[in-house]
Amino acid sequence: MRGAAALASVVSLTLLGACASKETGYGIGPQAERAAQIEQAGRDPAPDTPGVYLDLIRRMQAQGLYYASLAHIDAFEKQYGSTPDTVLLRADALRMTSQPDPAADAYARLLQTPLAARGHRGLGLIAGAAGNFGVAAQELQEAARLVPTDPLTLSDLGYALLRAGDVNGARVPLMKAAELDQSNPKIVSNVALYLLANGEEQHAASLMDQQKFTPEVRAAIHRDAFKVAAARRAQPRAARSQQDMRAALAESGQGIDPAPRLLQRFSQ
Repeated sequence: MRGAAALASVVSLTLLGACASKETGYGIGPQAERAAQIEQAGRDPAPDTPGVYLDLIRRMQAQGLYYASLAHIDAFEKQYGSTPDTVLLRADALRMTSQPDPAADAYARLLQTPLAARGHRGLGLIAGAAGNFGVAAQELQEAARLVPTDPLTLSDLGYALLRAGDVNGARVPLMKAAELDQSNPKIVSNVALYLLANGEEQHAASLMDQQKFTPEVRAAIHRDAFKVAAARRAQPRAARSQQDMRAALAESGQGIDPAPRLLQRFSQ
């Protein structure tokens, strides 16, 4: 969960790929190619069934065409009416086009629908992007309660807890996310951040080496670690004592350091 588009840090890593072909021409750049996609999206006729049309809108968003998707959501709802699916698509597009207030309104509309978990997650991401990590953690905690096996929600929750200064509380959701999805770079980066924040610099370095993180990504994780440390110092002493006590009880109950097992798991 983070940054303006994914929690404002390395946790919002997005893997972008582009391929050139003879048809696109050797001189065309990513911006021109994106503009061509947007223009084509505007020319394409609307599919004649709601399911196919929704799939088209989802593909637009997967390609980053959020403004075009908003236009097509308007067209869809004009023809077929509003549904929880279109509300979610609209909310995501509004959030990704830096319109947090209407996005929050749209996510709130989902809280009494079968997509309530997505509503809470979206509200959490908006709060995190605004630096309100305590509120973000609360919303993401509720989303994780509703969908307990979603690795991205668990990872976002762990990151929000870290940025709120609750390093010990972030451990369990991050370990769950890591075991549910071992290959997602956003999750791995959050685990590395947790290890740094927990004073396990050697394990964090080993994990980043195994994942071949670039110097830029490593630097971003270290910058976040400083922010986590500052948030932890800012917490009231009583809260820190309770968190340390919970961590000690968990470690005594397990008797096993989770970091080496995690590193072994990621190296498979």
